[in-house]
Amino acid sequence: MKQHVYNTALYLRLSRDDEEYGDSVSIETQRTILQQYAKENRLHVVDEYVDDGWSGTNFDRPDFKRMMNDVDSGKINCIVTKDLSRFGREHIQMDYYLEFDFPERGIRYIAVTDNEDTDKGLSDFVPFKNLFNEWFAKDTSRKVKAAFKAKFAKGQRIFAYAPIGYRKDPDNKNHLLIDEETRWIIDKIYDLAYHGAGAAKICKILTQEQIPTASWLNFQRYGTFAHIFEDQPESKRYAWTIAQVKSILKDETYIGNSVHYRETNISYKNKRRIRKDPSEWVKIENTHEAIISRDVFDRVQEQITTRRRSMKDQTTQIFSGLVKCADCGWSMRFATNKTVSRPFSYFTCSRYGQGTGLCSNHYVRYDVLYSYVLSRLRFWIAAVHQDEQAVINRLLQSSNREQEARDKRVIAEKKRAEKRLSDLDNLLAKLYEDRVSEIITARNFSMLSQKYQEEQEQLEAKITALNSQLETAREQVVNTEKWVDLVRQYTDLNELTADVLNGMIEKILIHEAVKDGEGNRVQEIEIFYRFVGNIDQLSKPVSLTA
Repeated sequence: MKQHVYNTALYLRLSRDDEEYGDSVSIETQRTILQQYAKENRLHVVDEYVDDGWSGTNFDRPDFKRMMNDVDSGKINCIVTKDLSRFGREHIQMDYYLEFDFPERGIRYIAVTDNEDTDKGLSDFVPFKNLFNEWFAKDTSRKVKAAFKAKFAKGQRIFAYAPIGYRKDPDNKNHLLIDEETRWIIDKIYDLAYHGAGAAKICKILTQEQIPTASWLNFQRYGTFAHIFEDQPESKRYAWTIAQVKSILKDETYIGNSVHYRETNISYKNKRRIRKDPSEWVKIENTHEAIISRDVFDRVQEQITTRRRSMKDQTTQIFSGLVKCADCGWSMRFATNKTVSRPFSYFTCSRYGQGTGLCSNHYVRYDVLYSYVLSRLRFWIAAVHQDEQAVINRLLQSSNREQEARDKRVIAEKKRAEKRLSDLDNLLAKLYEDRVSEIITARNFSMLSQKYQEEQEQLEAKITALNSQLETAREQVVNTEKWVDLVRQYTDLNELTADVLNGMIEKILIHEAVKDGEGNRVQEIEIFYRFVGNIDQLSKPVSLTA
């Protein structure tokens, strides 16, 4: 009798979750078992199909699809796997292949260690085995998630590559250390953003200065991403994208935090990644050393949210996000009057523009606002370059005398509280000795010790509050120095740009215009500068006649 020729595919699969079970399911072990079986049973092996690192809960695997294409073309009529779970862990799809598809097309399927062979007839236990294999995948997924959650709670991270600026801790693969060779790149990116540069401008600077990307650095160190740089020009090494820059600027990794669960699989069967709502993210603070200070990070986030936008005519509205209505706090709406012979642009209250009657117009022309803001910035730039210490003194002097008097009172009150706290410690120690010596009764000891402890708690809370008051005063000095450092970067200013405005100004409040005694239109505009707030009243009146 002529023996049927089986053109055989040896299919091997290993998921990441399977790796913890060691060599028993490794690719090499599967290969040894399948090759030995094929040899002993005189199967003609056409090809091996290997999906290493792919889950069995769905069938969208590259080599599985290649194998099934070969089945469709008639190249393969027999498939051999180590066991049923290597073929797949989704019981409905497994049942479809084994009970309908393969028999209909005359495809023989063999699961070696499960002792299942469609030519000999599948056992009645196959549906239960498939169901168990799917349950196993679901249970493993649950356990992996629980393990990750426990690691995250301990401040550990799970990552293939450390973010640029960091490296893996050689003693703890789930911990980050600052990479002194690349942290300067992160410092540069945040410094540019801190001083008003947007992601597009930062991306351009990084590319022009030939600063290496994270993928190039990983390729240089570990040989990864070779396919990206193979046969590519040198410029590929410095090909930053706006998306990369934005990702770095929003990443709390750089202030020492770890944020988890930003993405998830649709289910344990469907591995497609979906973005989760920020409210579902889990943030663990202070898991590693920060590169960027919290103040710098917060300011950059503010810069991002108030970033200017391009207009329909491709121009840029440089005041976008900065101009607010002084009365209702809403943003001012930018528009252009093109019905006149000389078109001009202006701002009006966007809440008023809705026709609700809840606010008034607060109209101001763009050219008037531009001139006023430019003049104020030039004033402070000139003042700082002429005598920066005088500027610091001027910014502090308005409240210096009162602050000094308050500080003296706070310091004196703090010293009294600290002395009383020390006295209470001594009283409690003496009270304990008296009780041990039975000089006082247990009732009196309990009453007095409770009274002293309550007073201690009140004093500790008071000292904390007093320290906070003193710290606020110190912050005023620090913020003033920050403002002067910021202004010092400019030697002269001939025009306003979005970068300059976002870098130096926090917000601009537009008041409603009024008529003065002579019938002139007078309008107050308040500029709140970074770190120091509204300081223009220290130099000149802040009203415009327009």
